[in-house]
Amino acid sequence: MPTALPVLNDRFRPVERFAARPGRDYTLLPMRLISLDAGRHVLTNFAGEYVVLPKETTRRLVRHELDTASDVFEELLSRHFVSVGGSDAALDLLAVKYRTKQSLLAEFTSLFMFVVSLRCDHSCPYCQVSRQSLDRHAYDMKPDVADRAVDFMFRSPSRALKVEFQGGESLLNFPLIRRIVERVESRNLAEGRDVQFVIATNLAPLTDEMLDYCRVHEIVISTSLDGPRELHNQNRPRPGGDSHKLAVRGIRRVREALGHDSVAALMTTTAASLAQPREIVDEYVRQGFSCVFLRPLSPYGFAVKTGLARKYAADEWLEFYRAALGYIIELNLAGTPFREEYSSLILRKMLTPFPTGYVDLQSPAGLGIAGLIFNYDGDVYASDEARMLAETGDRKFRLGNLAVDSFEDVMTSDALIDVLSETMTEGVPMCVDCGFQPYCGSDPVYHHATQGDVVGFKPTSDFCRRNMGVMRHLVRLLEDDERAASVLETWI
Repeated sequence: MPTALPVLNDRFRPVERFAARPGRDYTLLPMRLISLDAGRHVLTNFAGEYVVLPKETTRRLVRHELDTASDVFEELLSRHFVSVGGSDAALDLLAVKYRTKQSLLAEFTSLFMFVVSLRCDHSCPYCQVSRQSLDRHAYDMKPDVADRAVDFMFRSPSRALKVEFQGGESLLNFPLIRRIVERVESRNLAEGRDVQFVIATNLAPLTDEMLDYCRVHEIVISTSLDGPRELHNQNRPRPGGDSHKLAVRGIRRVREALGHDSVAALMTTTAASLAQPREIVDEYVRQGFSCVFLRPLSPYGFAVKTGLARKYAADEWLEFYRAALGYIIELNLAGTPFREEYSSLILRKMLTPFPTGYVDLQSPAGLGIAGLIFNYDGDVYASDEARMLAETGDRKFRLGNLAVDSFEDVMTSDALIDVLSETMTEGVPMCVDCGFQPYCGSDPVYHHATQGDVVGFKPTSDFCRRNMGVMRHLVRLLEDDERAASVLETWI
């Protein structure tokens, strides 16, 4: 009689080895896990609900050795990590939750950015685009291009449309902004969409006439504020050295004319910013803002040419982020309501059943299907970052041109479909096994720019390193710091 071969691996054991055993009759539902620290795992299901378990408890769970009468089992059961009794009801409920999380896909493209001019009066060394001098009107969008862009936009089935005017400095071509706004409003009399207008501007060219127009047409403003005066002026130089003064004065004028909440600000973290997390937050509070978005540098445009995109590592930004977030939590506990916006987006994905519209945290990537950008010359790009990359000569994410390509041509182009098919993080190498997958995205433009591949190699990706660092920190605060958790939970 032949000698039985030794069992070398679980995959060679008989199927009965994996069956539920008496007293342990539960089924594992789809889930992922990741280490939170040396002793704990974060487990997430497809809908993004999470639990934190000691690693030994995780081991007992997956081996079907967990006590089904325990509190931890009841929690796992209620959050659809396990099911009992052989019913498909738990899996069906999980599918409903997953469908809710992905509901934005049905809405399709809702954000449309119009680059009305590449001209700019600032010379920011971290600028992501190839700006042009004030006299170079050839880099302004032409009226016929703008008209075609409006017609293209209304082909989207989305019930809500956001029109965002970008630059360069968008206010330098304000007559075209007026033309686009009025054409959209005229078209919308028949369409009945929910339309919002946003002008992204440094506020330096702002006039009373522009403010009057914005008030009549309910246009809101997005601007840049990098921190206190010295830091802002260093990051965002312009002739006269008064960019901070003009920004602050412009913010005040916008609020007086349009209302307090009609202006938002965005900061960019440079190497000079890293030592000033409290000062940056204090400046935002001082200027009357209720939040700040702690945005790292992006590897596009002048930020690459000047070398600023390589001035600090992901871990340095994470240290800055944790310090700023800690200070923001202190302010809240002391009675000053204030939030960090990137954290808020992730917390919404962690703690609610609803999606966010933030392009960088979607699967598949939000390129094209969440937002599109019309360049001044009529070229259509999958995202603002894709346009920025093209300005330095890399046109991989160019989807077409308004003069020759229809909505159908652009939205079914290989340039878009190929990228979307490779950015479903549910199947991307390493993302597929990551416990933070439900909260993250893939950012193919970033990975193409930094690693030459739209998927990217995750162990060396700063995008992954930053996001995993942020998510681990938020989970630790929610689990281990009751006072911090009480603040974070109000942000969603």
